[in-house]
Amino acid sequence: MSVKLTGEKKLIADIEKHIGKLKMQQLSDMALKKGAEVFVRELKSQFESFKDTGATIDEMTISEPMWVNGSRTIKIHWSGPKNRYRIIHLNEFGTVKNPNPKGKGAIARAMRNAEKQYRDTIKRVIKEGI
Repeated sequence: MSVKLTGEKKLIADIEKHIGKLKMQQLSDMALKKGAEVFVRELKSQFESFKDTGATIDEMTISEPMWVNGSRTIKIHWSGPKNRYRIIHLNEFGTVKNPNPKGKGAIARAMRNAEKQYRDTIKRVIKEGI
């Protein structure tokens, strides 16, 4: 089953006309930041189940909003002194020697679990801003 939405470009144009382009970008940036916080909370709870030193949880970082292929985007990444960004993919997908690590699929689970709350947070922030 598929759904086709029409009129979203007109709706966005009307909102931009009403509150201004700069205010619209500031509003979307704020909504993205709040939504990212919701996702990171869920991601941290998923990573708690196989926590060793806690470095992977401590190094989770939310980027500033940026333009990627014409859309405002925030990235969740790992940066810190223990360089956990190097091994995140090993926990998520496994290796040849350890195909099913304790944390396998934690990021995908977090995305699935946080999706509704993320969307609700985005909607709430935009409604409050308008």
